[in-house]
Amino acid sequence: MVKAAVLFETKKPLEVADVLVANPGPHEVLIRTRAVGVCRSDLHFVDGAYPHPLPAIPGHEAAGVVEAVGSEVRTVKPGDHVVTCLSAFCGHCEFCITGRMFLCVSAETRRGKDDAPRLSMADGGVVNQMLNLSAYAEMMLVHEHACVAIDRDMPLDRAALIGCAVTTGAGAVFNTNDVSPGETVCVVGCGGIGLAAVNAAKIAGAGKIIALDPVPEKRAIAEKLGATHTFDAMGENVVAEVVELSKGGVHHAIEAVGRPQSAATTVSVLRRGGTATILGMMPLSEKVGLSAMDLLSGKRLQGGLMGSNRFPVDIPRLVDFYQRGMLDLDTIIAERLPLDQINHAFDELRKGDATRSVITFDQ
Repeated sequence: MVKAAVLFETKKPLEVADVLVANPGPHEVLIRTRAVGVCRSDLHFVDGAYPHPLPAIPGHEAAGVVEAVGSEVRTVKPGDHVVTCLSAFCGHCEFCITGRMFLCVSAETRRGKDDAPRLSMADGGVVNQMLNLSAYAEMMLVHEHACVAIDRDMPLDRAALIGCAVTTGAGAVFNTNDVSPGETVCVVGCGGIGLAAVNAAKIAGAGKIIALDPVPEKRAIAEKLGATHTFDAMGENVVAEVVELSKGGVHHAIEAVGRPQSAATTVSVLRRGGTATILGMMPLSEKVGLSAMDLLSGKRLQGGLMGSNRFPVDIPRLVDFYQRGMLDLDTIIAERLPLDQINHAFDELRKGDATRSVITFDQ
């Protein structure tokens, strides 16, 4: 029996309740959770913007210590420190064998309908696992291809951020766009994902790194992480200012908010032949497009699911960047909170002023 923050009804506070976690199956890993970031993606499910079977345990940006493994697990062992990733992969579907593991949706990474559930309430009722992880809990039971071992010297509260925000934001720079040294990058939105993209653009050697956000404090953090210029995203002439500064528009524009207006800005600041990458989870009814003139100008629009990651390789490399002082995770964390403060963390996220809250577990 473990404590977990359970979502029983959308638009209502999560409830900390006792939950039963099953023993690991052959390809499963039982992890004692040490830290989990509070991500806006979770908020979309909590507030009902994206559907999910309930009750469920949110949380997908986590790090912990392996408690036990199934009989067929070979990638991690008890005692390993791990970062989890929601893009669990089977390893042999078309997406996996063509190097796009982040697109894998194989049911093999989950338990079948006739199998006992991984999570259940004390009375036996099923608890739905969210995004392959359900990390707002003292323990996680996941497929072995939903976690990767990392250096044990890495602080786990900072490692947790790599599981989503950093993998998504940095991956948009390193993988989805393959930013070349000297190219110009504009990041729209300076939350956890956007700040990771700014930091990664600096590591990649981008020339001008322009960050847009309406909150002055977030713009200041972006400058600390590598932004060469920052603007108020709500400014009346912000697009014109970015285009002028970048001498015709940027090579890469990355949207990290999930709002139609920010997506439109992302497209508008591109130069001829530039690429817009949308990372934010927008309302499901929304669309983003290119005009006829944009198409004639060779502009491109793409999504960037989880930073197009190969997380078993990418996450240890990102840990190494942190340990070498190149990736700044300390600055992104706004506060550390216990599990019973999860609803406060979501309230702060709704305000949009803070960067990243991290739920930590006393062990």
